[in-house]
Parts: sequence; C-alpha cells; structure tokens
Amino acid sequence: MPVVFSSSCATYGIPERVPIPEDHPQHPINPYGSSKLFVERMLANLNVACGLPWMALRYFNAAGADPEGQIGEAHDPETHLIPIALEAARTCTPVRIFGTDYDTPDGSCVRDYIHVADIANAHVRALEYLLARGKSCAINLANARGYSVKEVLAAAEDVCGHRIQSEITARRVGDPAVLIGDASRARAILNWEPMRSGLEMQIADAWRSEGGAT
Repeated sequence: MPVVFSSSCATYGIPERVPIPEDHPQHPINPYGSSKLFVERMLANLNVACGLPWMALRYFNAAGADPEGQIGEAHDPETHLIPIALEAARTCTPVRIFGTDYDTPDGSCVRDYIHVADIANAHVRALEYLLARGKSCAINLANARGYSVKEVLAAAEDVCGHRIQSEITARRVGDPAVLIGDASRARAILNWEPMRSGLEMQIADAWRSEGGAT
C-alpha cells in the first residue's frame, strides 16, 4: 500500500532562494524539521529496499478550517499565528510579533499560508497518483504567495471586526525572514491548484469554526 506522508517546509531550514523548490538543500534547524526529514529518508530507503511507493507532501503554513464550520483546530498548545490572532480578537489580549527588523516590506516575517481543505485534496490526489503507479517523490503544498505577520493581523481585524492589539518582542532564534514555496511540481504531477488561497478566506473559515460571525 502506498504511503502519503505529511512532511513540512521545515525540512529546508533557512532558504537559500525563494520561492523554495523541492530540490532545495534540506538543512533543518529544529527537531521538528529534522524528524520530518528523517521519515522522508526512511521512505526513500524503503522504496529502494522493497519497492514501497511514497509521497512526502511538504506543507508550508497550514491555515483555515472546514469551510462549513463543522471541524476546527485543536489549540493545546497554540503556536499558529492565525488562531492566536483570532483568540486575541475575542479576548483583547495582545499578539506578540517576534521581530520587526527583517528584510521584508514591513519588517515582520513572511509566510506562505495553505488552506487545510487544499491540503486534504492534495492527499487524495497523491494517493490516486501512487495507486496509478506514479513515481515516488516529495511535493510542496504552497500558494507561492507570502503574507507578513502584520498583514495577517490586519486581515484578521477585517474578518473579525475587532481591533487586535500587538506587542513587538525580540526575534526567535532560527526564524527565516521569508518562507514561500514553489508549487509548480504539485500542479504538474497532481494537477493540483489551491482553491482557498485567499488570506481573508482562510481566516474567515477559521473564525467560523470557532463560533465567530462571518
């Protein structure tokens, strides 16, 4: 049976070029990225040893929720920016911005957000591709478009209709300034296109799943 593995852009580490293609060097800078890369290499070895078909889907920043509002995200603990921003909108607690001196248009980190519904769709397509005897490989799941932390907070304010406070704090060690993925391989191999790529749409889906108005 083929294996479709949930991998991560964290396997790349600090990008040498952006958008990041799948053949970019993989030098993870944290245990999470290292663990994902370890499994990718294990799957590649199993493919050579016993012919196991596999595909590693390297997510960029997963975002959103079920568009119908039926399924949301478990928040224990919460580390993702969009849910943190939505909680701040509800509770009037400030969101920490880790550094505003990056080499980006507004100084805050830029990330590529991909909707969980588009990720789920890619998993189905990957399994179908492997069952049809497609070649094992790794594929980025990305929108190829980045948004800064400040842009995310502004969009969340628009969606929620609430002011979101923020406070500037020091950079986190190892945070790249920009992470944007090249998704051309996903289009070519899986005929996949993100259908819910808009940032405000992703935030609105997450807000709805948490019981917020839309």
